Amino acid sequence: MKKKCALLLFMLGCLSFNFAQTGAGKKDAADNFVKRTGTVFLLNGKPYYYIGANYWQGPLLSNKSFGKPGRQRVQRELDFLVQHNATNLRIVVGTEGSGAIDGSYRVEPSLQPEKGRFSPDALEGLDYLLAEMGRRNMKAVLYLSNNWGWSGGFLQYLNWNGLLPDSVLRRKMSWDEARDYTSQFYSCESCKADYSRQVKEIVGRKNSFSHISYAADPAIMAWEMGNEPRPMRPSSNAAYEQWIRKTASLIKSMDPHHLVTIGTEGQASTDDDIQLYKNIHDDKNIDYLTIHVWPKNWGYYADTAIASAMPAIINKSEAYIDKHEAIARSLNKPLVIEEFGLPRDLQQFDPASPATLRQEYYQTLFSLVKKNILNKGTIAGCNFWAFGGEGRPVKGQSRWKPGDGYLGDPPMEEQGLNAVFDSDYAMWKIIGSFTGKAPFVR
Repeated sequence: MKKKCALLLFMLGCLSFNFAQTGAGKKDAADNFVKRTGTVFLLNGKPYYYIGANYWQGPLLSNKSFGKPGRQRVQRELDFLVQHNATNLRIVVGTEGSGAIDGSYRVEPSLQPEKGRFSPDALEGLDYLLAEMGRRNMKAVLYLSNNWGWSGGFLQYLNWNGLLPDSVLRRKMSWDEARDYTSQFYSCESCKADYSRQVKEIVGRKNSFSHISYAADPAIMAWEMGNEPRPMRPSSNAAYEQWIRKTASLIKSMDPHHLVTIGTEGQASTDDDIQLYKNIHDDKNIDYLTIHVWPKNWGYYADTAIASAMPAIINKSEAYIDKHEAIARSLNKPLVIEEFGLPRDLQQFDPASPATLRQEYYQTLFSLVKKNILNKGTIAGCNFWAFGGEGRPVKGQSRWKPGDGYLGDPPMEEQGLNAVFDSDYAMWKIIGSFTGKAPFVR
């Protein structure tokens, strides 16, 4: 009986958001914000746990440049996610610059196409997405820039401030070059000032559709400083930590209602310096910890041997999560697994190709999250990478090009590499079994 009750509480926790928001006008408005008490998120005074998705492309699809079809697609995709109770979405806000970067295209249209100039259409696209999410009682985690060039990010700030020449910015950089250049962001005062200007532009904004200021919008769960910010070199550790503390303080000073987090991958983001990871999250303005888990990128398996390597992939992933869960426990803060993914079987990209190994991996991680919650651990949610929705790879073309639709895989990666499409029925059945919604039926 105790196990059944515990399971029921878990499911209610996952569903608390939808139920709690019903009739929200009768409640204190402050209850509509996700809050933190110790290692638990609260919404309307109830524990808030979630399985959600990365949907970074939402504001771009909502941009006027995609026309009415883009916004109609966003509406359908949000409805699809609500149907499966995947109502917590991680979304990119800060997109900077234009043109080639690091040997690849970057996502466009950009929020800040030129230094200090913010696109009205991009801002309106973000407004539209948040308004639609608010209508559906969804929650957004908004990251404000990017360590990686696929959205401009820190490399673009360095370029605007004369530390990264155009000729180097455009071509493919070696890993060491990328590390050397990106690490300079944290000691570049003008770069950080430009970044802070963007933070102020977004956090201080009022939605043109809902007419709600962002700082007062319950559709926003949290502000995230960036996607996977890394010091990149140990010599930048001190400046990196200082930037985190100052940025967290800035955001909280503008918006005390919403949670703030960093957006790191965990130990992998600090050159295995686990103490640095702990230090940066031990700050009064950082509300929760994040980790990402990437078996392919981190060499957990060889591309030709993914099936035989599955036991090792699972063991290494679980060990990585457990290590960071212990740190979250020591800091008395929640932990969110906000990125994880696995390619389809045989590294194929066609949505019609099998994804049985990915299904096994998702099942394992969702089970781990569920077990941790039932055992009163610190894991409070997870967001898989990424929701591809109605998007599909262009046949005969491996990478994204300007004018293509978006489907969850960034431009520098093969399209369809990690995306979970609306047609992945077996995957949605697995997701539904954990979120408490009925499996998707075509």
